[in-house]
Amino acid sequence: MYETVTKNYRLGPALIALAALTAMPILLSLATLMLVGVAKANSTSTTTPGEFPDTTLGLWSEKSFSGNTRYELVDEEGRRVLRGSTAGQASVLYKEQTIDLDKTPWLDWSWRIDRTYSGIDEQARDGDDFPARLYVVAQIGFLPWETLAVNYVWASNVPTGTIWRNPYTDKAVMIAVQSGDTHVGEWISQRRNVAEDFAAAFDQPISELSGFAVMVDGDNSDQTATAWFGNIDFTGL
Repeated sequence: MYETVTKNYRLGPALIALAALTAMPILLSLATLMLVGVAKANSTSTTTPGEFPDTTLGLWSEKSFSGNTRYELVDEEGRRVLRGSTAGQASVLYKEQTIDLDKTPWLDWSWRIDRTYSGIDEQARDGDDFPARLYVVAQIGFLPWETLAVNYVWASNVPTGTIWRNPYTDKAVMIAVQSGDTHVGEWISQRRNVAEDFAAAFDQPISELSGFAVMVDGDNSDQTATAWFGNIDFTGL
């Protein structure tokens, strides 16, 4: 039997940084960054999901921003996957782990959602809700908030391939790797070169990640969604 996440509020530096990136109301640039095209090697396909990488959530921490998304490990046709459900709540599930992007720059993952959101502007603060997102975070200084983040999101309205600054901070970039209802209810496999995405978004090389996170949130628009996450793998191929 799998477990529901046990809330852990002993936040390490990387999780403190993630909280700052996600919710800190700082007056920073809100300019939208539109990049044309996506690298050919980055890919999307329907798939049979791999298993979620951990057998328990003991190494994961949860940070609440508005109530708590329900995260739990469940069985999906004999495979262990993570399910996150929101009914207007927002919390992030985060794992601190050093990842060498020089050796393993590629991120492969699988996910599924049950719906998208309606009537929101995802590039504005009051519409910053996504039925599924996967963050990668890099520490670029000694202080906990000296970080950069790339957010891979399943958007509701923004076209696939759109890249924009997070509406709360210019230290985080959003990339719509899926959008709309076309693949709702299907397991989708995603592949991104994280090192290339950081370089394109922030114009500086990043050689190491300090962790990664998943999030299912509907607090700004008070909407409901469920997402499932299968494998999350960093590879060199």
